[in-house]
Amino acid sequence: MFILDVEDDLQLALVEPSFAPLYFDIVSKQRDYLGQWLAWPPHAGDEAFFLKFIKKSLHDYADGKSLVCAMFYQNELVGNIGFNEINHDLQTVEIGYWLAHDYQGKGIVSKSVAKLIEFAFIELKMQKVQISAAVDNLPSRAVCERLGFQLEGILTRAENLNGRVVDHAVYGLSFETWKTI
Repeated sequence: MFILDVEDDLQLALVEPSFAPLYFDIVSKQRDYLGQWLAWPPHAGDEAFFLKFIKKSLHDYADGKSLVCAMFYQNELVGNIGFNEINHDLQTVEIGYWLAHDYQGKGIVSKSVAKLIEFAFIELKMQKVQISAAVDNLPSRAVCERLGFQLEGILTRAENLNGRVVDHAVYGLSFETWKTI
């Protein structure tokens, strides 16, 4: 199994079917919170939803198209992070993530994103990492800014979040810039 150790109490593990009930448990309790910034929580009605997501993620991983990991903090699944897209032709990856509300403010996402950036540049030989976040999702935007990403632009009407159309702030970090941070 693919596991990245971020630090002693924080690991990123390639998704596997046994994670489906753990994901479902989080979303069942935090559907409204997660639905503020993610389109899929209202549709995640059972473990089968997550089994389908995990199966697709594993196929895309095998094809080199993505890398989707569960975030484990103190041995508990607390969220999800990964390369939503790996573009080998352009040597770019796009990172996406979500974290259970109870674990916000502990540096989990910032540390996990930093580890994936390192993995993208060192192991995958990528030249750019990108993150898109809703303009009003200030915590997610703060992660990007804290890690040295540059705001590249705003995409208007970029996503429909359960009936609410939002703009996206698009952040980028090049390998050249990362080396100097």
